[in-house]
Amino acid sequence: MSESRTLDVRVIPPREKHPTIFGTFAALKPGESFVLVNDHDPKPLRFQLEFEYAGQFGWTYLEEGPAVWRVEISRVAA
Repeated sequence: MSESRTLDVRVIPPREKHPTIFGTFAALKPGESFVLVNDHDPKPLRFQLEFEYAGQFGWTYLEEGPAVWRVEISRVAA
C-alpha cells in the first residue's frame, strides 16, 4: 500500500466535513488510503461509508481518543 495522506477534519467547518471526506475517498484508487484525524469517534461516518460503498473500503483505527481519533480509510477492489 502506498503512503497514506492525512485529512485533519478538526480544522474543517462542520458542514464541509462529510463532503470533504467523501470526496477524498472517491478520489482513491484501489489500494490507496488516507488517514482521517478527528476530535471524536467517527463511527457514524463508517456507517455512511458502509451504506454508500459497501465492501469497497477498509477501516482501521490507528488512535482511539480520548482527544484525537485517527482512522486509516482505504479503498479496496470492489
